[in-house]
Amino acid sequence: MKNELKRLKKLLSHDYPESPCNEEEEDEEDQRDARDGALKIAVHILRNMSQEILAQQLEKYGLFPRCQQDLKYRLAKKCQSVREGIPKQGKSTFLEKTYTELYITEGESVEVNTEHEVRQIEMVSKRQVKQRDTPIKCTDIFKPLPRQDKPIRTVLTKGVAGIGKTVSVQKFILDWAKSKANQNIHFIFPLPFRELNLMKNKHFTLMDLIHNFFSETKDFSNQDRYSIAFIFDGLDESRLPLDFQHNECIYNITESASVDVLLTNLIQGNLLPSALVWITSRPAATNQIPPEFVDQVTEVRGFNDPQKEEYFRKKITEKELASRIITHLKSSRSLYIMCHIPVFCWMAASVLECIMTEAESGEIPKSLTQMYTHFLIIQSKHMSQKYENMWNQKTILSLGKLAFQQLWRSLTCRIMGEVTWLRGCFLTEKSCAALSSALRSNSSSLRQLNLSNNNLGDAGVELLYTGLEHPNCRLETLG
Repeated sequence: MKNELKRLKKLLSHDYPESPCNEEEEDEEDQRDARDGALKIAVHILRNMSQEILAQQLEKYGLFPRCQQDLKYRLAKKCQSVREGIPKQGKSTFLEKTYTELYITEGESVEVNTEHEVRQIEMVSKRQVKQRDTPIKCTDIFKPLPRQDKPIRTVLTKGVAGIGKTVSVQKFILDWAKSKANQNIHFIFPLPFRELNLMKNKHFTLMDLIHNFFSETKDFSNQDRYSIAFIFDGLDESRLPLDFQHNECIYNITESASVDVLLTNLIQGNLLPSALVWITSRPAATNQIPPEFVDQVTEVRGFNDPQKEEYFRKKITEKELASRIITHLKSSRSLYIMCHIPVFCWMAASVLECIMTEAESGEIPKSLTQMYTHFLIIQSKHMSQKYENMWNQKTILSLGKLAFQQLWRSLTCRIMGEVTWLRGCFLTEKSCAALSSALRSNSSSLRQLNLSNNNLGDAGVELLYTGLEHPNCRLETLG
């Protein structure tokens, strides 16, 4: 109360400017702080007088709007821009300008999916074609479905990497902060697991943890009387034990405990049982939350076919170019299927926009391998220009060597298929030796090989020749 009294004294002092209308002399920040201080003093006095009802009303209509307004302003500023693809590398754009609604459905039970994520991506794409589920908008994530008759408190949303979980969270927060949706929620507190990991060994009360992340609420202590939503993004990145079975149970929001204990009790409903909880995760980590504490599981399945087109038309401002890119992607079944993943759409848009404009020239990628290769080349050029060749040839050669070695260790020729595109891939004499070995293999099915823009050297060419003249070689086109 001492600080509030000092601010109030300053406001009422004789040497304070008499005319509040004089904008040059008036200090708006001091005025606002003094008003808030007076409100807090009044609330404190009313509670000491056992006038709790009056204190709550003054707090609700006085302090609450200011706290909520400040929180909304901060969250709106934080969520209004999005960096697609690689964090802190892609160009920042306004979320509302490029956001495309994702295909979200009611998910399955919380269980471990042992399939590799690449296999899961393929399964998700097939399910979109075969099933006709009722889609759920990200802003409606807490609303019960038509057949559900009980309120939803805890939602677990799963999805493979790059499918759009974090962007969905960002859109949910932005719409609330701009008063476009979910205004029945008074406060939203996004607490990513990546940031909570840094607090792993610290103890807080739940209120102190909130105040640590959101200083705007430090003067508002009655959060348990209002509708609150906690959003925990990135369960798969969590380094917290989340030991629901052995963690102690706490029920008082003023009781201090480790961050892990606070989270398990909040999810269980021991702390703030009326609060909403939204958790996002990759499929493999969802089993960390016991099913009995989850009211609804949803799954982000990325873009359906109409949403793919909508994304590219928003991303590529030139209409004709956007149409050309969409047409090209539809001509390749593998590329178009992969476009249900938003991060792949961003990558494809980056590559094709460069190639189809005057800035870049070259063969338009028609396979996943070609698309990834083009993307690596384009990104390496950008990184070299920006960071003075930190992404140098040595780094790319090392990555290429590792990838090549892994190919040989798993039925290389069959993986390579009939067409291999190695244009401008910095091939060395060792690379030529490996290619020669593949061409001589009795299981080789390679028909077309593009080695242009590589400095193979005389020794490399001789090695390739030994493979080309071998009876097992089925190569028809060499570029």
